[in-house]
Amino acid sequence: MYIGVDCGTQSTKVVVVDVEGEAILGEASRAHRLSEGDNGRREQQPQEWVEAFRGAFEEAVTRAGIERHAIRAIGVSGQQHGMVALDAEGLPVHPAKLWCDTETAAHNAALVARLGGAAGCLERLGLVLQTGYTASKIAWLRDTNPCAYRRIESVLLPHDYLNFWLTGEKVAEAGDASGTGYFDTRTRRWRHDVFAEIAPELDPTRVLPRLIDSREPAGTLRPELARELGLSPDVVVASGGGDNMLGAIGTGNIAPGIVTLSLGTSGTVCAYSPESVRAESDMVANFCASHGGWLPLICTMNVTSASTLVRELFDLDLAAFGERLAAAPIGAEGVTVLPFFNGERVPSLPHATASFLGLDSRNLTQANLCRAVVESATFGLRYGLELLGPLAAGASQIRLIGGGARSPVWRQMVADVTATPVICPQVTDAAALGAALQAAWCERHDLPLSELCERLVHLDDASLAEPKAASVRAYETVYARYREALALQHGVPVG
Repeated sequence: MYIGVDCGTQSTKVVVVDVEGEAILGEASRAHRLSEGDNGRREQQPQEWVEAFRGAFEEAVTRAGIERHAIRAIGVSGQQHGMVALDAEGLPVHPAKLWCDTETAAHNAALVARLGGAAGCLERLGLVLQTGYTASKIAWLRDTNPCAYRRIESVLLPHDYLNFWLTGEKVAEAGDASGTGYFDTRTRRWRHDVFAEIAPELDPTRVLPRLIDSREPAGTLRPELARELGLSPDVVVASGGGDNMLGAIGTGNIAPGIVTLSLGTSGTVCAYSPESVRAESDMVANFCASHGGWLPLICTMNVTSASTLVRELFDLDLAAFGERLAAAPIGAEGVTVLPFFNGERVPSLPHATASFLGLDSRNLTQANLCRAVVESATFGLRYGLELLGPLAAGASQIRLIGGGARSPVWRQMVADVTATPVICPQVTDAAALGAALQAAWCERHDLPLSELCERLVHLDDASLAEPKAASVRAYETVYARYREALALQHGVPVG
């Protein structure tokens, strides 16, 4: 039995996986609070992740109805980029600043300039620093809270922090480390010279966690924690990784030819590459995969976070929102939304705000506004898909995950907007499953990851959405209108 954990923005999820029986036996989740403030501040308390893990673990194991001594390993997926800065006692010196925090945009721009612009970033890191990466968060803390900054003894990512809590070891692996902004994604090594530009007073050999291979365990459970959880102290804690990397494993996206697209709080599009990629666009992140190879990726910041705001504005539950979405025609009768409620990463508009365009007395309906926000979030993902170039253009299938993937209307929309067949894995919260698969891969060297994915990653044939020719043509016109709005409102080139 293997435990998979996904510590996301909204909640921590836990699944119990039986590899031999090829089944998920139990799952549960616990919500987190998100602290939001001026200038794009978005933070969480790491202790909430710990408490959420405890509650979700107990419920998932109880639901699974298994003997706890049967659990052999735990794998942890975490939201990428978050800054967890710890003092000498292992306690946070400041709340964790999250991936969606845009308060550090000016610090990111300054770092990019100091590194020699986009070309300098690519030369040193294999990617271009983006607002949201960990680097600018550390620079921000140095400038705004020097007392907390001076207490820093280590800097971890969210999944690293949970691994530290589980094992007492401070380690990192290449997939999640790729999104820090001080890691060379081509050589899989920390860039101490870049870290010195960010935090000159901190010694990277002391502050940064030890790098391990993706198949190398982070350690075993701390004895006192093993007793609390009722587990053997020999339980292995896998290297784990970022949610996008483990979501790719959880969808079977471990070889070329498949695209994973996530309709979560944020949106991501990624495709596996056996080689490091230098994309034409600076917005494509040349991240490492958490099973070897690379996982070029783009991330948009407003997907279900945007649709939820509109749904709650009208006080609609999910079923009623789905009805409104289906009731409006393609193009929402001329309504276009630029859904940048949280700023935006792709395109790079960290200070952008949302706009509702094309409204008149005839098309101002709940149905059209619901439809337009979902269409526009999907157009943002198509924009990112196009940036991936040949990796995405050659894909035979899009595997859709995240909360939005549960909507048949949204699934069909993605198929029509991208002109590509779309299907969901049976487990759409794929990062937790991917974490459990990686845990089994770390603990059992007799099983290749491809076989583990064949056993546990099952596609939901009932979710298959084939693109419809008439709808594909209609969306070409609506997408062109969206791109024109981007150009007029924010100066983003049409093509």
